[in-house]
Amino acid sequence: MKKSIGILAATVFAAAALTACGGNSQQSTTAAESTAAEGAEAENTEAENTEAQAEKEEEETAAAAGELQKITVGASPAPHAEILRAAKDVLAQKGYELEILEYVDYIQPNLALESEDLDANYFQHLPYLESFNEENGTKLVSAASIHYEPFGIYAGKASSLEELADGATVAVPNDTSNEARALLLLEAQGLIKLKEGADLTVTKNDIVENPKNLNLYEVEAAQIPRVVEDVDIAVINGNYAIEAGFKVSEALAVEDSESIAATTYGNVIAVREGHENDENIAALVEALTSDEVKAYIESTYEGAVVPLF
Repeated sequence: MKKSIGILAATVFAAAALTACGGNSQQSTTAAESTAAEGAEAENTEAENTEAQAEKEEEETAAAAGELQKITVGASPAPHAEILRAAKDVLAQKGYELEILEYVDYIQPNLALESEDLDANYFQHLPYLESFNEENGTKLVSAASIHYEPFGIYAGKASSLEELADGATVAVPNDTSNEARALLLLEAQGLIKLKEGADLTVTKNDIVENPKNLNLYEVEAAQIPRVVEDVDIAVINGNYAIEAGFKVSEALAVEDSESIAATTYGNVIAVREGHENDENIAALVEALTSDEVKAYIESTYEGAVVPLF
Protein backbone atom coordinates (compact mmCIF):
# COMPACT_ATOMS: atom_id res chain seq x y z
CA MET A 1 0.00 0.00 0.00
CA LYS A 2 2.76 2.43 0.97
CA LYS A 3 4.50 1.59 -2.25
CA SER A 4 1.37 2.33 -4.27
CA ILE A 5 0.84 5.61 -2.46
CA GLY A 6 4.47 6.60 -3.17
CA ILE A 7 4.07 5.78 -6.82
CA LEU A 8 0.84 7.75 -7.01
CA ALA A 9 2.42 10.76 -5.30
CA ALA A 10 5.38 10.67 -7.63
CA THR A 11 3.04 10.53 -10.60
CA VAL A 12 1.02 13.47 -9.38
CA PHE A 13 4.19 15.50 -8.70
CA ALA A 14 5.58 14.79 -12.15
CA ALA A 15 2.30 15.75 -13.77
CA ALA A 16 2.19 18.95 -11.74
CA ALA A 17 5.74 19.73 -12.75
CA LEU A 18 4.97 19.19 -16.41
CA THR A 19 1.84 21.26 -16.15
CA ALA A 20 3.82 24.09 -14.52
CA CYS A 21 6.45 24.06 -17.28
CA GLY A 22 3.81 23.97 -19.93
CA GLY A 23 2.09 26.98 -18.37
CA ASN A 24 5.35 29.14 -18.29
CA SER A 25 6.14 28.39 -21.94
CA GLN A 26 2.71 29.53 -23.10
CA GLN A 27 2.90 32.74 -21.07
CA SER A 28 6.40 33.52 -22.45
CA THR A 29 5.25 32.97 -26.00
CA THR A 30 2.24 35.22 -25.50
CA ALA A 31 4.41 37.95 -23.99
CA ALA A 32 6.91 37.77 -26.86
CA GLU A 33 4.15 37.93 -29.42
CA SER A 34 2.65 40.91 -27.61
CA THR A 35 6.01 42.72 -27.56
CA ALA A 36 6.60 42.03 -31.25
CA ALA A 37 3.14 43.31 -32.11
CA GLU A 38 3.70 46.45 -30.09
CA GLY A 39 7.06 47.00 -31.86
CA ALA A 40 5.50 46.54 -35.28
CA GLU A 41 2.69 48.89 -34.35
CA ALA A 42 5.22 51.49 -33.17
CA GLU A 43 7.17 51.15 -36.42
CA ASN A 44 3.98 51.53 -38.44
CA THR A 45 2.98 54.58 -36.41
CA GLU A 46 6.43 56.14 -36.89
CA ALA A 47 6.30 55.45 -40.62
CA GLU A 48 2.82 56.93 -40.82
CA ASN A 49 3.99 60.02 -38.90
CA THR A 50 6.99 60.43 -41.22
CA GLU A 51 4.78 60.09 -44.29
CA ALA A 52 2.26 62.51 -42.84
CA GLN A 53 5.03 65.02 -42.10
CA ALA A 54 6.37 64.69 -45.64
CA GLU A 55 2.89 65.22 -47.05
CA LYS A 56 2.44 68.23 -44.81
CA GLU A 57 5.73 69.75 -45.97
CA GLU A 58 4.76 69.15 -49.60
CA GLU A 59 1.41 70.78 -48.99
CA GLU A 60 3.10 73.75 -47.30
CA THR A 61 5.52 74.10 -50.20
CA ALA A 62 2.68 73.91 -52.71
CA ALA A 63 0.69 76.40 -50.70
CA ALA A 64 3.64 78.74 -50.51
CA ALA A 65 4.11 78.46 -54.26
CA GLY A 66 0.47 79.19 -54.76
CA GLU A 67 0.76 82.33 -52.67
CA LEU A 68 3.30 83.98 -54.98
CA GLN A 69 1.92 87.25 -56.26
CA LYS A 70 2.45 87.96 -59.92
CA ILE A 71 4.23 91.12 -61.00
CA THR A 72 4.30 91.88 -64.72
CA VAL A 73 7.18 93.92 -66.12
CA GLY A 74 7.72 95.05 -69.71
CA ALA A 75 11.29 95.18 -71.00
CA SER A 76 13.45 95.32 -74.10
CA PRO A 77 15.02 91.90 -74.83
CA ALA A 78 18.60 92.86 -73.98
CA PRO A 79 19.88 93.59 -71.50
CA HIS A 80 16.73 94.45 -69.55
CA ALA A 81 14.77 91.20 -69.92
CA GLU A 82 17.99 89.25 -69.32
CA ILE A 83 18.67 91.17 -66.12
CA LEU A 84 15.09 90.65 -64.99
CA ARG A 85 15.46 86.90 -65.50
CA ALA A 86 18.58 87.02 -63.33
CA ALA A 87 16.45 88.61 -60.60
CA LYS A 88 13.61 86.10 -60.88
CA ASP A 89 14.75 83.73 -58.11
CA VAL A 90 15.57 86.59 -55.76
CA LEU A 91 12.12 88.03 -56.35
CA ALA A 92 10.48 84.64 -55.74
CA GLN A 93 12.10 84.56 -52.30
CA LYS A 94 10.27 87.81 -51.61
CA GLY A 95 6.95 86.22 -52.55
CA TYR A 96 6.57 87.36 -56.15
CA GLU A 97 6.32 85.53 -59.46
CA LEU A 98 7.89 87.65 -62.18
CA GLU A 99 6.28 87.72 -65.62
CA ILE A 100 8.38 89.43 -68.28
CA LEU A 101 6.82 90.80 -71.46
CA GLU A 102 9.37 91.77 -74.11
CA TYR A 103 9.02 94.78 -76.41
CA VAL A 104 11.19 95.77 -79.36
CA ASP A 105 10.33 99.47 -79.41
CA TYR A 106 10.34 102.44 -77.03
CA ILE A 107 6.65 103.34 -77.26
CA GLN A 108 4.47 100.30 -76.53
CA PRO A 109 5.94 99.46 -73.11
CA ASN A 110 5.07 102.93 -71.83
CA LEU A 111 1.58 102.83 -73.30
CA ALA A 112 1.04 99.37 -71.79
CA LEU A 113 2.18 100.65 -68.41
CA GLU A 114 -0.09 103.68 -68.59
CA SER A 115 -3.07 101.45 -69.47
CA GLU A 116 -2.28 99.17 -66.48
CA ASP A 117 -1.35 96.15 -68.58
CA LEU A 118 1.99 96.23 -66.79
CA ASP A 119 3.00 96.83 -63.18
CA ALA A 120 6.29 98.38 -64.29
CA ASN A 121 8.66 98.58 -67.22
CA TYR A 122 12.42 98.51 -67.53
CA PHE A 123 13.96 99.73 -70.77
CA GLN A 124 14.46 103.51 -70.68
CA HIS A 125 16.39 106.31 -69.02
CA LEU A 126 14.81 109.21 -67.17
CA PRO A 127 15.22 111.91 -69.87
CA TYR A 128 13.37 109.71 -72.36
CA LEU A 129 10.66 108.96 -69.82
CA GLU A 130 10.13 112.64 -69.07
CA SER A 131 10.10 113.48 -72.78
CA PHE A 132 7.57 110.69 -73.43
CA ASN A 133 5.30 112.01 -70.68
CA GLU A 134 5.40 115.50 -72.14
CA GLU A 135 4.67 114.35 -75.67
CA ASN A 136 2.00 111.78 -74.81
CA GLY A 137 0.30 113.12 -71.72
CA THR A 138 1.22 110.07 -69.66
CA LYS A 139 2.02 110.13 -65.94
CA LEU A 140 4.89 107.70 -65.49
CA VAL A 141 7.70 108.09 -62.98
CA SER A 142 10.95 106.43 -61.99
CA ALA A 143 10.97 104.10 -58.99
CA ALA A 144 14.73 103.50 -59.15
CA SER A 145 17.76 103.78 -61.41
CA ILE A 146 19.32 100.38 -62.05
CA HIS A 147 22.11 100.56 -64.62
CA TYR A 148 23.83 102.67 -67.24
CA GLU A 149 24.65 101.61 -70.82
CA PRO A 150 27.47 103.47 -72.56
CA PHE A 151 26.33 105.03 -75.85
CA GLY A 152 28.71 104.19 -78.70
CA ILE A 153 29.73 105.16 -82.22
CA TYR A 154 30.09 102.07 -84.43
CA ALA A 155 31.74 101.62 -87.81
CA GLY A 156 29.69 101.30 -90.95
CA LYS A 157 31.35 102.02 -94.29
CA ALA A 158 34.05 104.00 -92.52
CA SER A 159 36.42 101.96 -90.36
CA SER A 160 37.51 104.92 -88.22
CA LEU A 161 36.46 108.46 -87.35
CA GLU A 162 39.57 109.82 -89.02
CA GLU A 163 38.51 108.24 -92.32
CA LEU A 164 35.14 109.98 -92.42
CA ALA A 165 34.77 111.68 -95.79
CA ASP A 166 33.23 115.08 -96.36
CA GLY A 167 29.45 114.67 -96.38
CA ALA A 168 29.56 111.31 -94.61
CA THR A 169 26.25 109.92 -93.35
CA VAL A 170 25.80 109.39 -89.63
CA ALA A 171 22.82 107.41 -88.28
CA VAL A 172 21.44 108.85 -85.03
CA PRO A 173 18.28 108.12 -82.98
CA ASN A 174 15.28 110.19 -84.01
CA ASP A 175 13.76 110.71 -80.55
CA THR A 176 14.55 113.92 -78.69
CA SER A 177 16.58 112.73 -75.71
CA ASN A 178 18.61 110.05 -77.50
CA GLU A 179 19.42 112.32 -80.42
CA ALA A 180 20.76 114.90 -77.96
CA ARG A 181 22.93 112.20 -76.45
CA ALA A 182 24.24 111.23 -79.89
CA LEU A 183 25.04 114.87 -80.72
CA LEU A 184 26.95 115.32 -77.46
CA LEU A 185 29.01 112.21 -78.22
CA LEU A 186 29.77 113.42 -81.75
CA GLU A 187 30.84 116.77 -80.29
CA ALA A 188 33.09 115.04 -77.76
CA GLN A 189 34.91 113.45 -80.71
CA GLY A 190 35.41 116.84 -82.41
CA LEU A 191 33.12 115.97 -85.31
CA ILE A 192 30.65 118.82 -84.70
CA LYS A 193 30.30 121.80 -82.39
CA LEU A 194 27.08 122.62 -80.55
CA LYS A 195 25.89 126.00 -79.31
CA GLU A 196 27.24 127.35 -76.04
CA GLY A 197 25.79 125.61 -72.99
CA ALA A 198 24.50 122.65 -74.96
CA ASP A 199 22.73 120.13 -72.75
CA LEU A 200 20.38 117.18 -73.07
CA THR A 201 17.80 119.26 -74.91
CA VAL A 202 19.95 120.05 -77.94
CA THR A 203 18.81 119.16 -81.46
CA LYS A 204 20.53 119.13 -84.82
CA ASN A 205 19.41 122.76 -85.16
CA ASP A 206 21.85 123.62 -82.37
CA ILE A 207 24.90 122.55 -84.41
CA VAL A 208 27.02 125.67 -84.98
CA GLU A 209 29.98 123.99 -86.67
CA ASN A 210 30.05 120.93 -88.93
CA PRO A 211 33.50 120.89 -90.57
CA LYS A 212 32.94 117.55 -92.35
CA ASN A 213 29.41 118.47 -93.45
CA LEU A 214 28.11 115.36 -91.80
CA ASN A 215 24.66 114.29 -92.93
CA LEU A 216 22.59 113.22 -89.93
CA TYR A 217 20.32 110.33 -90.82
CA GLU A 218 17.61 110.16 -88.17
CA VAL A 219 16.31 106.62 -87.53
CA GLU A 220 14.12 105.01 -84.90
CA ALA A 221 16.60 103.89 -82.23
CA ALA A 222 15.79 100.18 -82.42
CA GLN A 223 16.36 100.13 -86.19
CA ILE A 224 19.82 101.74 -86.25
CA PRO A 225 21.77 98.46 -85.98
CA ARG A 226 20.02 97.34 -89.18
CA VAL A 227 21.24 100.32 -91.21
CA VAL A 228 24.86 100.35 -90.04
CA GLU A 229 26.13 98.88 -93.32
CA ASP A 230 24.31 101.58 -95.28
CA VAL A 231 25.87 104.53 -93.44
CA ASP A 232 29.40 105.61 -92.66
CA ILE A 233 29.02 105.49 -88.88
CA ALA A 234 26.14 104.93 -86.48
CA VAL A 235 25.49 106.14 -82.96
CA ILE A 236 23.69 103.32 -81.16
CA ASN A 237 21.95 102.96 -77.81
CA GLY A 238 23.67 100.45 -75.57
CA ASN A 239 20.81 97.96 -75.33
CA TYR A 240 20.25 97.85 -79.08
CA ALA A 241 23.97 97.47 -79.67
CA ILE A 242 23.99 94.47 -77.32
CA GLU A 243 21.01 92.88 -79.07
CA ALA A 244 22.70 93.28 -82.44
CA GLY A 245 25.93 91.70 -81.23
CA PHE A 246 28.05 94.87 -81.12
CA LYS A 247 30.69 95.00 -78.42
CA VAL A 248 31.62 98.14 -76.54
CA SER A 249 35.27 97.21 -76.93
CA GLU A 250 34.85 97.44 -80.73
CA ALA A 251 33.14 100.86 -80.74
CA LEU A 252 34.99 103.74 -82.42
CA ALA A 253 34.08 105.94 -79.45
CA VAL A 254 32.13 105.55 -76.21
CA GLU A 255 30.68 108.04 -73.76
CA ASP A 256 33.07 109.04 -71.02
CA SER A 257 32.01 107.77 -67.59
CA GLU A 258 32.04 111.35 -66.29
CA SER A 259 30.08 112.83 -69.17
CA ILE A 260 26.71 114.46 -68.64
CA ALA A 261 25.15 111.49 -70.40
CA ALA A 262 26.80 108.93 -68.14
CA THR A 263 25.53 110.71 -65.04
CA THR A 264 22.06 111.29 -66.45
CA TYR A 265 21.09 108.28 -68.53
CA GLY A 266 20.62 105.61 -65.89
CA ASN A 267 18.04 103.04 -66.96
CA VAL A 268 15.08 103.11 -64.61
CA ILE A 269 12.20 101.04 -63.34
CA ALA A 270 9.18 103.07 -64.50
CA VAL A 271 5.78 102.87 -62.80
CA ARG A 272 2.56 104.83 -62.81
CA GLU A 273 2.65 107.97 -60.72
CA GLY A 274 1.71 107.22 -57.10
CA HIS A 275 2.91 103.59 -57.22
CA GLU A 276 6.61 104.23 -56.58
CA ASN A 277 6.41 102.84 -53.03
CA ASP A 278 4.05 99.91 -53.60
CA GLU A 279 5.23 96.70 -51.91
CA ASN A 280 5.59 94.80 -55.18
CA ILE A 281 7.64 97.61 -56.73
CA ALA A 282 9.87 97.81 -53.65
CA ALA A 283 10.46 94.05 -53.89
CA LEU A 284 11.27 94.35 -57.60
CA VAL A 285 13.81 97.11 -56.97
CA GLU A 286 15.41 95.20 -54.10
CA ALA A 287 15.79 92.12 -56.29
CA LEU A 288 17.31 94.09 -59.18
CA THR A 289 19.81 95.79 -56.88
CA SER A 290 20.83 92.58 -55.11
CA ASP A 291 24.38 91.24 -55.02
CA GLU A 292 23.32 88.32 -57.23
CA VAL A 293 22.11 90.60 -60.00
CA LYS A 294 25.12 92.90 -59.73
CA ALA A 295 27.45 89.92 -60.16
CA TYR A 296 25.43 88.77 -63.16
CA ILE A 297 25.63 92.18 -64.87
CA GLU A 298 29.35 92.57 -64.34
CA SER A 299 30.24 89.06 -65.51
CA THR A 300 27.85 88.98 -68.47
CA TYR A 301 28.23 92.35 -70.18
CA GLU A 302 31.88 93.20 -69.57
CA GLY A 303 31.40 96.94 -69.39
CA ALA A 304 28.55 97.27 -71.86
CA VAL A 305 26.16 97.52 -68.90
CA VAL A 306 27.28 99.23 -65.69
CA PRO A 307 25.38 98.74 -62.38
CA LEU A 308 24.42 101.96 -60.59
CA PHE A 309 24.19 100.32 -57.17
